[in-house]
Amino acid sequence: MYNRKTYTVDEALLKLQNYCAYQERCHQEVRQKLKGMHMIPDAIDKIIVHLLEHNFLNEERFAKTFVSGKFRVKKWGKYRLTLELKKKDISKHNIYLAISQITSTEYIEVFNDLAEKKAISIKESDKWRKKKKLIDYLLYRGWESHLVYEKVNELIK
Repeated sequence: MYNRKTYTVDEALLKLQNYCAYQERCHQEVRQKLKGMHMIPDAIDKIIVHLLEHNFLNEERFAKTFVSGKFRVKKWGKYRLTLELKKKDISKHNIYLAISQITSTEYIEVFNDLAEKKAISIKESDKWRKKKKLIDYLLYRGWESHLVYEKVNELIK
């Protein structure tokens, strides 16, 4: 017989308030955490409603924070940001709001900076291989293909 910790609704609520206060969370992460704590579905729903009512959980705020962080730190493009938010079951409306906070000027600046730094760092003598490596890198990061191909052709001649 194994011994697993059980939680009352109040204990779980306190634990989840701290979990959400530490960093922005999406509904999916909170639900997963509660399932991991072996809470019953009714308790999970009750706790999530409480977290929403007391602003510990806010999907729009989560999406904006997520986009801001991943764009500025990991330098992800709009495709990757959208894909990752969809995986977390964020609504289309909130994805749109979050992504629209990035100005087009900043978006292009970050893209150009990333592409130029990566192009310099690729140690490849063959022009076509170098192009392919840079293209793959930028596409994986979620940048739009028309931007990627244009920039790669400009950087590697």
